[in-house]
Amino acid sequence: MASTFFKHVPFFILAILSSSWIAQSGDPDILSDFIAPPNYNFPIDGNFFTFSGMRGIFNGSNPPNFKGTKASLAEFPALNGQSVSMAVLQFPAGGVNPPHTHPRSAELLFVVEGALEVGFVDTTNKLFTQTLQLGDMFLFPKGLTHFQYNADAQNQATAISAFGSANAGTASIPTTLFATGIDEGILAKSFKTDVATIQKIKAGLGAMA
Repeated sequence: MASTFFKHVPFFILAILSSSWIAQSGDPDILSDFIAPPNYNFPIDGNFFTFSGMRGIFNGSNPPNFKGTKASLAEFPALNGQSVSMAVLQFPAGGVNPPHTHPRSAELLFVVEGALEVGFVDTTNKLFTQTLQLGDMFLFPKGLTHFQYNADAQNQATAISAFGSANAGTASIPTTLFATGIDEGILAKSFKTDVATIQKIKAGLGAMA
């Protein structure tokens, strides 16, 4: 709810400022103050540096399925060269953001409503997990597989994520494996199962889309 969010505005500001150290390994430096898109035919004024795509997002209930609303280079061209972007993650009761990676940035997540179960797996296959409460922050290192889950069956949860890149990228593990045309025989051998099981997984992902 909006009241929950605004009560924790200081933490929100901290999340934004924390992007500065994430950005140390982010996008290349630019040789100008900012970059306007090619063929940009409007005056460069305050409107260019304003993103209003999240207005109203904190007013009311979250969507029935997990939703991530991004303010990245694609949605907010003024971010080009600035090594920063953000996203609002909305979880219904029991909602999950499936395992995924961000190949070009770490992620700093800040819980502004409810609670979340989060975790990531490092390159030694060690799992790191935590239960986050309202006002908690958690770091997902760059490029590592991670997830977020609202285990509360009654109440929604909301988080804000900061990235050290204008285009952090997102690769969903379920989608990457089962919705991109990888041969079903290869998947069956990789998961030590049969093609029929792979097809059932694909069908389930299709039903959830």
